[in-house]
Amino acid sequence: MHVLLTAGPTYEPLDPVRFLGNRSTGKMGYALAAAFAAEGAEVTLVSGPSHLPDPASPRIRTVRVETAAEMFAAAAEAAPAADVWVFAAAVADYRPAHVAIEKIKKTGETLTLELVKNVDIAATLGQSKRAEQFAVGFALETTNELAHAQDKLHRKNFDLIVLNSLRDAGAGFGHDTNKVTVLDAAGQIVNFELQSKADVARGLVSLILARLAPTS
Repeated sequence: MHVLLTAGPTYEPLDPVRFLGNRSTGKMGYALAAAFAAEGAEVTLVSGPSHLPDPASPRIRTVRVETAAEMFAAAAEAAPAADVWVFAAAVADYRPAHVAIEKIKKTGETLTLELVKNVDIAATLGQSKRAEQFAVGFALETTNELAHAQDKLHRKNFDLIVLNSLRDAGAGFGHDTNKVTVLDAAGQIVNFELQSKADVARGLVSLILARLAPTS
């Protein structure tokens, strides 16, 4: 089995020293890569900027990227040969329309930035997903969590979506623990109570493998 897995944030440059980013550390994605490798899968881990070291497993090939465009290119290259796609990265929705060649100087009381939309990696790849491929997305929501996650699942052609809520203490960015809810297109829900991200990853991988197992 070959797994494509995206993890971490993306950084969108403003100038040579500044960027737009988010608080993702990549911990959940890296834990998923390790859990898949432990089950014998070959993993292509497309990682945005992260302080985490490359996984030691020989089954994991790490591709380091910075921007959403770079992440899309790396994911698109690996996607056709992958049996499972897991989009755990926190990809920037927008990027600066213009990147300054020199450091932007402080010249006034305000600074206006023009932003343009990045490619939606999961949705774009989802348009070419084959029937035998299995796609899993992540959603980090703050309001109407279940409704937004279900909408994203259908829009992006996911088979499962993993919902995080920033209202859950100990879950989401920056923590070693996580608490998630997994939804499928039929409306079935599986809850994972607060536990280490490594344990959540093992549970998610078991759930995915169970969905892939042939039925008699």
